[in-house]
Amino acid sequence: MSEVLNQEEGLDKIKASEKYTEDNIQVLEGLEAVRKRPGMYIGTTSERGLHHLVWEIVDNAIDESLAGYCTEVNVIVTAKDEIIVKDNGRGIPVGKHPKTGISTVETVYTVLHAGGKFGEGGGYKVSGGLHGVGASVVNALSEYVEVRVCKDGKEYFTRFENGGHVVVPLQEVGTTSERGTAVMFKPDGAIFQETTVFNYDTLREHLKQSAFLNKGLKITLTDERVEPNKIDEFKYDGGIKEYVEFLNNNKKVLHEVVYTEGNNAGIYTEIAFQYNDGYTAGVYSYCNNINTHEGGMHEDAFRYTLNRLINLYARNLKILKEKDEPFTSEDTREGLTAIISVRHPNPQYEGQTKTKLGNSDAKKAVNAIFSEKLDRFFKENPDVVKTIIDKVVLASRARVAARKAREATRKSGIDMLSDTTGKLADCSSRDATLNELYIVEGDSAGGSAKQGRDREHQAILPLRGKILNVEKARQDRVFDNAEISTMIKALGAGIQDNMDLSKLNYHKVVIMTDADVDGAHIQILLLTFFYRYMKPLVEQGHVYIACPPLYQAKVKSVKEPFYLYSDAELEKLKLEYAKYNEKVEIQRYKGLGEMDFNQLWETTMNPKNRTLLQVNVGDAMEADRTFSMLMGEDVEPRRVFIQENATFVENLDI
Repeated sequence: MSEVLNQEEGLDKIKASEKYTEDNIQVLEGLEAVRKRPGMYIGTTSERGLHHLVWEIVDNAIDESLAGYCTEVNVIVTAKDEIIVKDNGRGIPVGKHPKTGISTVETVYTVLHAGGKFGEGGGYKVSGGLHGVGASVVNALSEYVEVRVCKDGKEYFTRFENGGHVVVPLQEVGTTSERGTAVMFKPDGAIFQETTVFNYDTLREHLKQSAFLNKGLKITLTDERVEPNKIDEFKYDGGIKEYVEFLNNNKKVLHEVVYTEGNNAGIYTEIAFQYNDGYTAGVYSYCNNINTHEGGMHEDAFRYTLNRLINLYARNLKILKEKDEPFTSEDTREGLTAIISVRHPNPQYEGQTKTKLGNSDAKKAVNAIFSEKLDRFFKENPDVVKTIIDKVVLASRARVAARKAREATRKSGIDMLSDTTGKLADCSSRDATLNELYIVEGDSAGGSAKQGRDREHQAILPLRGKILNVEKARQDRVFDNAEISTMIKALGAGIQDNMDLSKLNYHKVVIMTDADVDGAHIQILLLTFFYRYMKPLVEQGHVYIACPPLYQAKVKSVKEPFYLYSDAELEKLKLEYAKYNEKVEIQRYKGLGEMDFNQLWETTMNPKNRTLLQVNVGDAMEADRTFSMLMGEDVEPRRVFIQENATFVENLDI
């Protein structure tokens, strides 16, 4: 009885007051709501959210380019980790706004949903910033913001502090021959507690992508935190055509880039594609410069039209006979790199993430433009058509062979995806959200892991050697590989287009390999497989890499050994005990099998002590290029990469 009373006391402590009146209703003034719930507006206050602030201001500048008034955007990271974004567009209007009674610049930066992007009568026909919250949200989440507007021969200035409070109202400060808007902001450390330091590589890759998508627009990035300043300049007169060439530069291509553009019912469409001799596809779609990761109507129209016309020409050329099955969309995408970019005056997205375009008129527009232009291209370039169809024929045969192999094994009573006997040591819990699958290098480490694990929530799957490099293998060979088949079965969520994460048996998939060159190679092989055949697994953050210690160190005066995970930690320990003239005995772990099961549990598998690195894809296209470069057939780009990065290598086994 006393236990029940204690539980009820606990409930009373979190129970709200019975009194619930108008005094309990909070009204958050101005930008308070943004500071109260920043995740609602930028998704997260981690490093990703920090950079999202930059994208919001850059998008405003690029919208001026889409409108036809901006040719240059300059982004500067100052020595204080401030961001300056400057464009040569029309400049934000400076007059008093009729509804707010304050200057329009202050309105844009202090009032949510205030902007020139709301349909008829707005300042933009198309825009990436749909909701009019970008500038004001950046202001709300910054320590301070300064805005300079050059317009009609005059320069204007205003400053905001502490989450968007006006400290210098908009005022004229001089004359100028320039035009455009310059914004400087400093993210608020009270909001971005993880970090307020901008990553130059993240900024560079995003801005390079933006330059590709806006042909002729010059974007410059400058880092003033280093001497001499680091500067990158991007300008691509070929736009997405050059983008496809860039994405395929590590691959052997089969023809020149096919490019088409057109306007239908006010929807401007650009498409560029090129086939390579690889076995994976990279189809990327955008609407108003926003990457629609989940595709949508524009991407569906592209895939349908490409598949229809390839089948039509294959029939006309008698490559596909009357009795033959048509090529599938999967067949016509093998080895394809494509970009679909539409500019829509009123885009509608499914959900709040702006990752799937829902406009049916976008489907009609892309279909109309792409059908006409691709049909004409195929008629004028029969050699390219034949090359593409030959590639698709091989893909189709591999798909059919893979299907027949699976059917044959099922009929013989030996399901190739179910042979986990002696391999998978499953956990007892059926709660997938709590369960973890450790993919372990070798039977020796697998044995230690099986003994040392938490049997309720941790499953162990040892690998026998290195898995197949899927970057160089057709689909039938991939599914015929025993280790890969076992992983697919163990995870339970399917593969490729048929993947369903709701059926995933383990929400943490942990790659645990030796801390040496072979271990690193196995990691890359596994990550390549997951990225190519189970991309949602990576995108949703289910893949991790375990970090076993590099050293065990013993000191006579200390009972328990030290486990060290880097050379820096080892040197620090040596210096510490050198003060007391104590010798540090060091053991370098060459493999997981050198640890007994207790050591492996305490250092690498115990959730209280372990370090796991979560694998995620910040930029799918850059990841695609990296995997192709590291694991593909072309040796030269890999050689260049090794030469450029050799100085960063640690723990090289020779």
